Amino acid sequence: MNQTVEKIIPCYPLFQTDDYRASLNKKGAEFEARVPRETIDETFLWTTSPEYKALNFGREALTVNPAKACQPLGAVLCALGFKNTLPYVHGSQGCTAYFRTYFNRHFKEPVACVSDSMTEDAAVFGGQKNMFAGLRNAKALYNPEMIAVSSTCMAEVIGDDLNAFITNAKKEGSLPDDFPTPYAHTPSFIGSHLTGWDNMLEGILRHFTLNSMEGKSPGKNGKVNLVAGFETYLGNYRVIKRMMAEMGISSTLLSDPSAVLDTPADGKYRMYADGTTQDEVRDAPNAIDTLFLQPWGADKSRKYVKETWNHAATAIDAPIGLAATDRFLMALSSLTGKPVPTSLELERGRLVDMMADSHSWLHGRKFSVYGDPDFVMGMARFLMELGAEPLHLLCHNATKRWGKAMETLLASSPYGKGAEVHFGKDLWHMRSLLFDRKPDFLIGNSYGKFLQRDTLRKGREHEVPLIRIGFPIFDRHHLHRQSTLGYEGAMTLLTTLVNAVLERLDDDTRVMGETDYNYDLIR
Repeated sequence: MNQTVEKIIPCYPLFQTDDYRASLNKKGAEFEARVPRETIDETFLWTTSPEYKALNFGREALTVNPAKACQPLGAVLCALGFKNTLPYVHGSQGCTAYFRTYFNRHFKEPVACVSDSMTEDAAVFGGQKNMFAGLRNAKALYNPEMIAVSSTCMAEVIGDDLNAFITNAKKEGSLPDDFPTPYAHTPSFIGSHLTGWDNMLEGILRHFTLNSMEGKSPGKNGKVNLVAGFETYLGNYRVIKRMMAEMGISSTLLSDPSAVLDTPADGKYRMYADGTTQDEVRDAPNAIDTLFLQPWGADKSRKYVKETWNHAATAIDAPIGLAATDRFLMALSSLTGKPVPTSLELERGRLVDMMADSHSWLHGRKFSVYGDPDFVMGMARFLMELGAEPLHLLCHNATKRWGKAMETLLASSPYGKGAEVHFGKDLWHMRSLLFDRKPDFLIGNSYGKFLQRDTLRKGREHEVPLIRIGFPIFDRHHLHRQSTLGYEGAMTLLTTLVNAVLERLDDDTRVMGETDYNYDLIR
């Protein structure tokens, strides 16, 4: 074979060599029940037809390539945002391995998370013994200051009671009685990663504040609580902190994993790194208010904050784009009495200047978007601010109420008139949409690359290029370090969008003597 110690070739172009092509063809002929290429082509074309689209949108009991992840994955991310906290999954090792590798591939960082290794016997008799041993070992081996427990499918199906198990584990001596062990029931078979994140945040807030509200009142500490939600762009945490510092606002981020998921390579391994402290959580009810930056994904914790802390939980949109960031900063100014500083006004002006510079390239371009509810809504709003046109807006983990709010937003701009809103749909539905009404670009996570490949399979004129924004991003590096929120984030998004348009234009006009009539140096 062509792979030798002296000449190591990566899988591409290794698998394109004659030896590998011959080997793969031989395996296909001898061991695969192959159908004729003509049948494959015929079936593929049928799946791009209006007839197939009708069948696709008629299915009810099957999900194909869901545009969401499961609850405990979200709970793990939330727990990582608290200082010296170890996420603990009451379930199988396989579940925990999935959560860790999912985050590993996105953040390119080691992710601490343990499991109590439930197996077949626990599925029959319950997992309490697993939790006794698991909590004891986790505390002894990893020395956390808090263990945040979430559940999985197996534990939820058999009805394990996390509160009772943790209480019994402390009585049995697995943990000290006063050791912080908040928990959240996070069944994987309902909801999504947003639900799990929300449940875990509510569990942590409840653990530290439910029975210790005496003497606490809104506004007592003069701070503002900020909840970023299931946020995987680490630059966004830094943008939020910078804006608060420039406004002179004292604030607390309730769950901040930006340090532990972006540790330096300096020879020192950090299992724990910074994050929201327990004292900050205990003091959080004394803040002026708590603002949720992803309001569509925080129903449970927002309700708790309003009912238990008596906070207004002032309604805001996710600060994506120009107008939403304006409203976010004005809400903060109104709550605290702090004016928006000149530095942020200048930053806003630079964003407006960038929008004017790029307007001619983005005006009228059609974009299909999928992802989480606040992201899709924020992107749609920003696209319309840029003069671009949302075409398909798909959110698997959204509700009918979100759909109505999305339609109201689209109706507020002439650029939203032709858009379609789809909630509870997956990426196989999006595939049919792309073949039915072709956009210029698709915006979403790495899984959209398969949709781009399928559209290209029908012909270059049908290809819908993917612009990678969202979670997870597996096949590109360092995008998670960027920002999408605030004026700074809007600049990053605008740069990404307009340069994708220009790159596509270059692709279309680079054939010498044929299409290079517009292969200009200046765009």
